[in-house]
Amino acid sequence: MRGDLSNITAPPFVLDTKSAIELPSFWAERPSIFVAPAAADDPAERALLVLKWFVSSLRNQQYAGRSEAEGVKKPINAFLGELFLARWEDDRDQDQDKLGVGVTRLVSEQVSHHPPVTACRVWNEEHGVSAEGYTRQEITFNGSVNIQQIGRATLHLARHHETYLIPLPDIKINGILTGSPYPELHGTHHIPSTSGYISTIHFNGRRGVFSSSDRKHSFEARVYQDGKVGTDPIYTVSGRWDGQFVIRDCRQNIDIETFDVTTARTTPLITDPIEEQDPWESRRAWRGVREALQRRDMQAAADAKERIEKGQREMRKTDNDGRDWERLFFEPISRKDEVAESLAGMVGLTLDPDDTVASWKFR
Repeated sequence: MRGDLSNITAPPFVLDTKSAIELPSFWAERPSIFVAPAAADDPAERALLVLKWFVSSLRNQQYAGRSEAEGVKKPINAFLGELFLARWEDDRDQDQDKLGVGVTRLVSEQVSHHPPVTACRVWNEEHGVSAEGYTRQEITFNGSVNIQQIGRATLHLARHHETYLIPLPDIKINGILTGSPYPELHGTHHIPSTSGYISTIHFNGRRGVFSSSDRKHSFEARVYQDGKVGTDPIYTVSGRWDGQFVIRDCRQNIDIETFDVTTARTTPLITDPIEEQDPWESRRAWRGVREALQRRDMQAAADAKERIEKGQREMRKTDNDGRDWERLFFEPISRKDEVAESLAGMVGLTLDPDDTVASWKFR
């Protein structure tokens, strides 16, 4: 099946209870890992900690916080202007000698409907760490569901005046024909930084069918100095992005950490009570759909979803199909982001704003 399927309305029984606009929240569900690079004085260590943050966020991004046994479900298509506002509040360090994580905030907004583009910003003021990006997906089917993520994301460390270009890996949903769908990331991706350090991540997951070999959700990553990619790495990280991975210091030839995504603590996501949310906020807007899905009332879910989508279609008739829509938190920018362009050039990438209607920046 050819063409972009991202706008096709899914039947209620394959829908997740989350809107697509909530997915950026998994970037910062472990705020201490999100802000950790800011505290490191060594640029090589900062590059490693950014890589660790990126890998540790993948599992819940792909499964939307569900257990793997629940399988893959399609997020609800966000509507133009939909908002998701949230925060994480970590306690101060228990020994009172160190600065705790503090408050980490998220703003996510659907800035385009055709094509569907989501923009987001996650930041922690106390530690001067911010991540910002925008993305859309192209979905095709050829026995597996193929999801190409198109857009841009950066992580900025204010204390070090340092920026990282964060990859948006393509996804393949395997197991559709066997009735046991699961996501697999694929390809080789890079995290270049203005400090000159580059991380490369190679996703090589595959499930054994006729043998005991099973490398599902596997990856291998390396941290290099600029100009030395492909030579001896400074650090390696390898294992499974949905489970356990090992960090190795190649200079000392020792393993320095084993991290398990399944047991690492996450911080509860906080949103305002639904009754206090704006009608454009995601959980209030989709409340009827979410509640119907949770009680497995598929007809009620379909009816509630159709009411929202019909209202959106009527609205778009009056605002030039969304082109005249005034975004609340993000704005299109005509000038190039020279830092992001330079980082992309380091790893042979080009950034085309037309792919996502425009380049989007937090106001």
